[in-house]
Amino acid sequence: MKTYKFLSLFFIAFSLFTLSSCRNNDDDDPQDTSTGNLQIKFENGFNNLGNIVLNQTVQTSAAGQKHNFSAVKYVISNITLIDESGNEFKYNENNPDRGAFIVDQADAVAGVVYLDLNGIPKNNYKKVKFGLGISQKAYLLGQNGQAEFWTKAKQKGMSWSWAAGYVFVKLEGKYGTASADTEFMNHTGNMGNVTANNTPDLYREITLNLPTTARVTAQVRPSIHILADLNQFLSGSKTLSLTTENNMMMGSSQHLVDVTNNLTAMFKVDHVHND
Repeated sequence: MKTYKFLSLFFIAFSLFTLSSCRNNDDDDPQDTSTGNLQIKFENGFNNLGNIVLNQTVQTSAAGQKHNFSAVKYVISNITLIDESGNEFKYNENNPDRGAFIVDQADAVAGVVYLDLNGIPKNNYKKVKFGLGISQKAYLLGQNGQAEFWTKAKQKGMSWSWAAGYVFVKLEGKYGTASADTEFMNHTGNMGNVTANNTPDLYREITLNLPTTARVTAQVRPSIHILADLNQFLSGSKTLSLTTENNMMMGSSQHLVDVTNNLTAMFKVDHVHND
C-alpha cells in the first residue's frame, strides 16, 4: 500500500512538473510569432512632479524667470522597442500616418496622455527609443505619403504650410521676473528640406532604459510611464532666458536649437506595468 501511494504521488508530481515545463517552454518559444499591444504614457510636469495645469502651474527657471504654459504640445514618432538581446522592433518607421503621435497637454486625462501601439511582437523589451519631431526621411515623402497625420497636425496647430513642414514642439505661455505676465511663443521645427535650405535639423532621437522589462504577449499589454520634465525648457544643459528678441520665435533659430537640445533631456521612464 505504501508503495502504491508513493508511486501515485510521484506520478502526480511528475505530471505537474511536465505541465509546468511545457508552459514555460511555450512562453519562451522562439518560434512564437504572436503579437500583442503596448501603451506608452506621457506625463508632463516640472522637476518630474507631473501634471502641469495649463495657465496655472508656475515654475521659476535657473535664471530666475517665472513662467507657465498655456500650450504644451510635441510630436513623437519612430518608436522603437529594444529587447534583451539588443534587437530592435521599429514601429511604423518613417510612416507618420501610422507611427506618429501628438502629445497635447490639453488632452491629458489626470495629467497623462496615452499612446496605444498594436501589433507588437511578443518579446521582453528593455529599452524604448523614439523621435521628437518628424525625421527628414519621413517629411520628404511629401504630403501624399502622410496625408492623415498632416491633417491631424494641421488640426492641432502643429504645422506650417506644407513647404515649411511640421511644428515639432509648441510651447506657449507667459513669463516675467516678479510674475509671469508677458506672453511667449516658442515653436521648434524644421523649415522644409534642411539640406537644401542649409538649416539645422531639429529632429532628435531619445533612448530610455526601462527600469522593469516590458513583457509583451498576446495576453499581457505593458504600459510604459514616461515623465517629461518641462523645467528643461529654460533650465536644462544650457540655461536660457526669454527676452523680447526670442519670446516670439518659430523654426530653427539658434535659440530654438538650444531649446531643442534642452528638451531632448526631459524624458525619463518612471515605471513599467505589465498588466
